[in-house]
Amino acid sequence: MARSSSGMVAGLTAAALAAVGFLAYQASASAPDDLGEARTPSVSPSPGASGAPGGPAAGKPDPTVLPADSGTGVRVVYALKDRRVWLVDDKNEAIRTFEVMPSTVSPQPGAYSVTSRSGSVTGSDGVPIEHVVRFASVDGVTVGFSAAVDGSTAAPDPSKKTGGVRMARADGDAVWRFATIGSKVVVLP
Repeated sequence: MARSSSGMVAGLTAAALAAVGFLAYQASASAPDDLGEARTPSVSPSPGASGAPGGPAAGKPDPTVLPADSGTGVRVVYALKDRRVWLVDDKNEAIRTFEVMPSTVSPQPGAYSVTSRSGSVTGSDGVPIEHVVRFASVDGVTVGFSAAVDGSTAAPDPSKKTGGVRMARADGDAVWRFATIGSKVVVLP
């Protein structure tokens, strides 16, 4: 018995949609639905790092340890010199830490609040970005955390004034879920 070509196309389309739906379900089922609430911070490996991620170098302090002078309460801590961010819970414990690529414009050390957020936009450098969490403005340049959609964390063009503090997509997703409007951001030297 011969099937019509439109019936075959409809059958193949339905099968393709079912496969895509199944794969999406598997991805969402394996994705974490919290920020890693364990008491040991989740550490993202640093780009190009050798050895264990986040492990201290010979004789140097562990960079994953939350700085003592980072304030109190629920907050995002951003250390400019260390190029590192910590997400800190209400028990003053880091639940996640990761390295970032700073922008060419950085805010002064101090306490800030998240002022706006965008799910996806084009960055001031022309790169498509997602999970933008803005918290400061310096000389007319808005500073915020974001992740490039392509996953890149390249150094910004030093000839341009940009305010995007870039991170890996998984880290950008964690910041997006953690830092809502009004959330505290502490910037350290």
